[in-house]
Amino acid sequence: MQKYPDFISEKRRPIPTPPRLVENGRAIFGTFDKPFETMNFLDCVNPIGPNVPNVFNKLRLTQWQAFEIMLDEGALVSAVYNLGAVGFSIFVFHDKRTKKTYSWVNPSTGSKSKVAPNLINSVTELMTSNSYLILDNQFQDGICHGKGKSRNKKSGEIDFDLKITSLAPPAVGVMPMGENKPLYSQKEFFKAEGYLKINGETFKTNERSTAIVDDHRGFYSYKMYYHWLTTMGKTTINGKEQYLGFNLTRNQTTSQDDYNENVLWLENYSCPLPPVHFTHITSTKWTVKDEYGMVDIEFDIDDDFQIQVHLGLIDIDYSLPFGKIKGYVKDVEGNKYILDGMSGIGEDRSQKI
Repeated sequence: MQKYPDFISEKRRPIPTPPRLVENGRAIFGTFDKPFETMNFLDCVNPIGPNVPNVFNKLRLTQWQAFEIMLDEGALVSAVYNLGAVGFSIFVFHDKRTKKTYSWVNPSTGSKSKVAPNLINSVTELMTSNSYLILDNQFQDGICHGKGKSRNKKSGEIDFDLKITSLAPPAVGVMPMGENKPLYSQKEFFKAEGYLKINGETFKTNERSTAIVDDHRGFYSYKMYYHWLTTMGKTTINGKEQYLGFNLTRNQTTSQDDYNENVLWLENYSCPLPPVHFTHITSTKWTVKDEYGMVDIEFDIDDDFQIQVHLGLIDIDYSLPFGKIKGYVKDVEGNKYILDGMSGIGEDRSQKI
């Protein structure tokens, strides 16, 4: 059985997953050892607010599945989003060699943007006139198969076909964003096989190629913000190149100590990390640290993808930066892992919508 330091809350230590996320109208919060089979968010009673009828739940439910790939030459973030009435897919590729970022955003309707009900024998997909993204989820076998294609005038054409296989246990949590307002996060670390093509140039995977899948759904407040930083790949551990990944997030959970998404992955191993604070030192440098000496990271940004919308009651300020990290993380037993030179992907998002 895994040992934890006292500052890792009991609620951050995985327990068996219940059959359903919502029982008798109330969400079940905590950290769990496997994915939920039934994520019945619409059964929540008054998740938006005590005076908001439940008929509006569907319009306020945010859902997405992201498929993130790290190659020697670059990093890909792709995802299908369903925001109720609105849906879209996104492809963002950062070329590490040139430090240039390419992007494709494909708008659609919520009815056409299909986010799988769970990641067990299911499909997430969106097809538009100039794009498709299909994620075949077989997480019961530790596998996901992603295929995508898109084109536009600014960035040209992207095409990929990648099969990923699990390297470590998933990080599964249900976090309160308020009274009976659940946010579900399931993240898992994979090795990747296949190819990615940008404007005719093909990048093939190798033994260092890795992936993370992010299944994310829940009820956000009208005013929402979060920071995120992840890495995945191989680094030197005890003189040997080994797989390592992490996920670090700071969002609006009611208790950061009890509910957060922070996790360290090694091959066949995962452990929770404590709450972290993101600091913008400059426009191109972040630090991410905790209060217990387990996380101490600098993130140097090379380039980013941005979305900015300022339309009165709707306001979105979103940045997806790519760059290099240095520093370290520790596991719950105190072992230190040096991260210098690994590639990072981040998010800085604030919105009113």
